[in-house]
Amino acid sequence: MKKAIYILLFALVLGACDEGFEDLNVNPLKPVQVNAANKLTAAQLFASSERYDNWRAGLIYQSTMMQHIATTAGYWDGDKYTWNRGYASSLMDRYYGNAVKTLQDLLFQLDTEEAPDEMKAIARIMRVFVFSRLTDLYGDVPYSEAGLAVLEGITKPRYDPQSEIYADMLNELQESAALLGSGTSAFGDADIIYNGDQAKWKRLAHSLMLRLGLRLIKVDPAGAQSWATTAIAGGVMESNADIFFVPHTPGPAGVNQNGNGEVFLADGNPRLSKTFVDFMQAGNDPRLPILGARRSDGDTDPANLIGFPNGLDGPGLLALTGEENMDNYAEPNRSIITGVDAPMIFQTYAEVQFMLAEANVRWGLAGDAETHYNNGVRAAMEMLSLYGDAGVIDSADIDTYLTNNPYDAGNALEQINTQYWAATFLNEYETFSNWRRTGFPVLVPVNFPGNVTNGTIPRRLSYSESEQTNNPENYAEAIARQGPDELTTRVWWDVQ
Repeated sequence: MKKAIYILLFALVLGACDEGFEDLNVNPLKPVQVNAANKLTAAQLFASSERYDNWRAGLIYQSTMMQHIATTAGYWDGDKYTWNRGYASSLMDRYYGNAVKTLQDLLFQLDTEEAPDEMKAIARIMRVFVFSRLTDLYGDVPYSEAGLAVLEGITKPRYDPQSEIYADMLNELQESAALLGSGTSAFGDADIIYNGDQAKWKRLAHSLMLRLGLRLIKVDPAGAQSWATTAIAGGVMESNADIFFVPHTPGPAGVNQNGNGEVFLADGNPRLSKTFVDFMQAGNDPRLPILGARRSDGDTDPANLIGFPNGLDGPGLLALTGEENMDNYAEPNRSIITGVDAPMIFQTYAEVQFMLAEANVRWGLAGDAETHYNNGVRAAMEMLSLYGDAGVIDSADIDTYLTNNPYDAGNALEQINTQYWAATFLNEYETFSNWRRTGFPVLVPVNFPGNVTNGTIPRRLSYSESEQTNNPENYAEAIARQGPDELTTRVWWDVQ
């Protein structure tokens, strides 16, 4: 990770300069092309992103809408279904100028330099992940013409229909997987996710394919089954060693720090939602003392942790509970999971196991659903070791949990996807997408005075206001096709 710091601070910010001065006609003040490997590092860190969008789109909106987190703070709009356009558009505002632009530039450079196909495949898979977040959150977005302002002079990109974006993303994953072998990529350790391990990237491609394929379940069930079948046959994640995450370090700020961690460092308002705490307490879940601690004294005894109700301000909390001291409630455990050096997790082996369980329930694919469900629960608990020794759960405690909370074939889809919800805590982009796809867990909406959704949980976030003036024709076309630029408009795959 020290290498990544130097890459960003020197190669990308200052630019590379001519060391030999062999050609005196070369302008020594003009930077030469940055090494492609350095750009991959930058793209991966840009995908993890910074405090700005992780705070606004990730935590303020999605974590509270999904009832992982709750707070009375007025600017936490997602807890109350109020609308701050700048917050809602924050992922769009950050991703296009950073992750998208860097990946487009990287792919252009790899083509120009005739780099090995495996390098292009890894960059293409990263690009799919970045765009999957964008389109899942907003619907129709700039895709085919995005990030091409410098390369092709396109400053007002069209908004592609989400149906076309999905078709291309799935095709990209299939083609990229076919280009990957079992050796080490030329990216080497500049690939801070998998250190150039092509086999892991190949499994990731199929795991993302399974995720995106299942997104189609409401709009194209046959297509969902077909892509799930292809993904499973290709080979998905095999263990927690395949988890797709970006490692972070304590500094420098805004370069290598975990954006969620930066939020918790700056904001003392978030508490664990009552919905989330109640679920874990009901099952005697051994994750609870790792994920939560009492704000007042750091107590992690599950019996002493109180979840905070969603959709309240200070007076509402007092009227409902008679309690006005927020320090008596549980917050995300600041001694374990909220550090700026915490990993930023994008997709896990646990999620893949839950999706395989669902594929078996729906279509008889992938073997035994109960086995995959149990594997998923175990993996979700074991992966907390990524946060250090304090995150390790004893195997016997996991066995006890599975014994006391056995697989229920009669309620399989709800049980599987409720565990998916628990496993994606702090990866709120995925939590929100999977909830919209499945409807699980069943969440009781809030009805805060002045909310803009008529007391229903939002279905998307809204575009950048600047698009209305800077890219008006393409913005208007997207609105005409998709529906009003509001929190209640459903994206293409989220049909009723």
